[in-house]
Amino acid sequence: MSEIRTTTSVTETIAYARAFAGRLRRGDVVTLFGDLGSGKTQFVKGVCQAFKTCTTATSPSFVILNRYNGTDERESELLVYHFDLYRVKSLTEIYDLGYEEFLQGDGICLIEWAEMLGELLPKRRYDIRFSLGADENERRIEISGVGK
Repeated sequence: MSEIRTTTSVTETIAYARAFAGRLRRGDVVTLFGDLGSGKTQFVKGVCQAFKTCTTATSPSFVILNRYNGTDERESELLVYHFDLYRVKSLTEIYDLGYEEFLQGDGICLIEWAEMLGELLPKRRYDIRFSLGADENERRIEISGVGK
């Protein structure tokens, strides 16, 4: 079963992501699929806002991984890992990152361009697919799957 939402502004996309973050628990993996400019990083910003990270989320395209310190609903420290696999050319690069430590840890993993993981994708995850709408600000967001 999937949930579909259309947003009409960056602000709305971020607000929807903040609301979605309420479902997330330690150890959850969220995969984000969509073309460049489809809203993936804005969605990550909203999730990070929900977890009160001290740093504003930005696209980690040139470093592959950003780590944000945040807090959970009980105000306990929570790490949010933001992967951007756009520039990854092989699974070897992903292995070299030590991906298992992040995907099997107790933080929240948000993975842009998750299709690059192929067989490494965990079975239990949220898949979020983004597509551009009729005008430049409209985004279609489809969420499927479940967390841990």
